[in-house]
Amino acid sequence: MQRVIPKLLTWYSENYRQLPWRETQNPYHIWVSEIILQQTRVDQGLSYYFRFLDKFPEIHDLAQGEEAEILKVWQGLGYYARARNMQKAAKLILSQFNGDFPTNYTEILQLPGVGSYTAAAIASFAYKIPVAAIDGNVKRVISRFLGIQTPIDKMAFMKDTQHYLNEQIPRIEPDIFNQAMIELGALVCTPTQPKCVACPLLDECFAARESKQNLYPVVAKKQKATDWEINYALIEKDGEILLNKRESKGIWGGLHEFPQLSEKNPPKQEEKITEYEHKLSHKNIKARLFKVDSDNYLSQENQEVVWVKMENINFFPMHKLMLKFVEYLGWK
Repeated sequence: MQRVIPKLLTWYSENYRQLPWRETQNPYHIWVSEIILQQTRVDQGLSYYFRFLDKFPEIHDLAQGEEAEILKVWQGLGYYARARNMQKAAKLILSQFNGDFPTNYTEILQLPGVGSYTAAAIASFAYKIPVAAIDGNVKRVISRFLGIQTPIDKMAFMKDTQHYLNEQIPRIEPDIFNQAMIELGALVCTPTQPKCVACPLLDECFAARESKQNLYPVVAKKQKATDWEINYALIEKDGEILLNKRESKGIWGGLHEFPQLSEKNPPKQEEKITEYEHKLSHKNIKARLFKVDSDNYLSQENQEVVWVKMENINFFPMHKLMLKFVEYLGWK
């Protein structure tokens, strides 16, 4: 790979997207961007990046913030454990590092919610530490470049790839190498219809040479998503709405929603207001909202209900499915 690295770096200098987290070496800002982008497209993540830093400009602001405030800023991004782990990490940075972001890969990796890619990205982008940052884009690039048969979601793939790229990464400007590999996967070596003629690695790419781009990366068979049906209750009284705060653990942890109906006391079909189908990576959800007049219909399991003034409902952090109902009701 050493022979094509100069071409890769030249390609990056001519084609990279100007993004705010690439214009800074502030480890806190880079960390925020990397956590947001873990499960979020760049175009969607931009507004959340600015919004998050506007609300929590420094690590101590995040550490001392209210969880509901953090989840509200995060609302719509999904995978809310990311946001809660960020606050845990911020508190750890205050207690163990005197509020200063850790400065080496090993310490960064110990932060809650930070895996090997995120730690490597922060270490190289903020401190120019030569450790390869391997995200989904880089996995795709390197699997095609080398013709790796090991599925990309296997530990063996990560171990071998990390070792290989750590040997290849330039000791000078390792941050640019990592950014270039990530950008190449995002713009050229795309999941479908890769633009091979524009790729700086073309001359040494196994998949391109063998015309097998569509066979890489190898992916293990994914588990089939399960079906899940949820019946929600809309209960109004004197201008107030009943909301439930979900448990911190598990799906949509700590977020608010309409309370769920008990399976033992199903409402009448004519009381149904609307329904939506909502897909998550591991669940296909069919959710219905019913108008009921009593909390006797509610499930008593893991529900922490509270009455909220109708005009204040948007102050409470909610998941995307619940926001669909709120928008349907004209409250958003």
